[in-house]
This record gives sequence, structure tokens and C-alpha cells, in this order.
Amino acid sequence: MAELEIHHEHAEHDPLSRTIGILAAVIAMLLAIVSIASHRTHTEAVLLKTDANDKWQYYEAQRMKFHNLELGEDILGALPPTAGTQKNLARYASDKTKYDDRAKKSQREAEQIEKDSTHIEEKALKFDFSEGLLEIAVVMMSMFFISKRKLFPVVGGISAAIGITLGALAFLT
Repeated sequence: MAELEIHHEHAEHDPLSRTIGILAAVIAMLLAIVSIASHRTHTEAVLLKTDANDKWQYYEAQRMKFHNLELGEDILGALPPTAGTQKNLARYASDKTKYDDRAKKSQREAEQIEKDSTHIEEKALKFDFSEGLLEIAVVMMSMFFISKRKLFPVVGGISAAIGITLGALAFLT
């Protein structure tokens, strides 16, 4: 039987292509991490805004109760003074203090939560920009394999460096 010789083409492994491929994979992994962090940060900001809205609604309810007591005082002040009127006025004064204290506490809490929410939204924006830049980097790295032009991984590397920096800043703040 005749020997059959099979020729295999051995593709030379381009070290530059291998390096760019590995960099693209690492950038894609960082992109996934930043994307998850971005989504979680946006969710946290929404939850904080909801909590702040609840605190403001509680504040408004306490202020309405306070103003209703003021109205009651005005009405009782227009009536002839009696023992019951004086008793109600004393109770109203006590309740006004209680509602005013609750309203002020709720206002302070709402303002603090809004401040925290603003900080979280700024952090989320950094994650968003980081995510966008890392996506651009992955696309630029991929373009190298189609065109074999070295400009694409350079632009992708610059985009990745800025995206990684913004992502790191977001994680650290």
C-alpha cells in the first residue's frame, strides 16, 4: 500500500495578535465588572431617591398636622375662653412642638439622603463613562484582527486606559 503523505499548513502564531487578543479578553472582563458595578450603583441611587421622597412626604404630613393645629388655635381663639378651650390650646401647643420636631428631623434625614444620592449618581456616571470607553476599547482591539492595522489597538489601549482609570476612581469614591 502506498504511503499517503498529508501536508499540514502550520499557521505561524503572530505574537502581536496573541498579545492583542489577550488584552481584548482582559478588557472585556473588566468591562463586565464595570457594567455590573454601574447597574448596581444606578439601582442604589434609585433606592436612595425613593427613600428621600418618603422622608419628604413624611415631612409634608407633619407640617400639615402642624398647620391644622394652628388653624385649630385660630378657631379656638375666636371663641369665648372656657376651661375646655384652654385645655385644647395647651394640648395643641404640645402637639405642635411634637410635629415640628418630627418635621425637622425628617427634613434633615431627607437632605442627607439626597446628598448621598447625588454622590452615588456621580459615581454611577463615572462607571457609565468607564463602561463606554471599555466597550470602545474592545471594538478597537477587534478591528485589528480584521484590518491588521496597528492603529486600532493603540486607540483601543488609550480608550481602555482612560476607562480603567475612571472605573478605578468610581470604585474608590
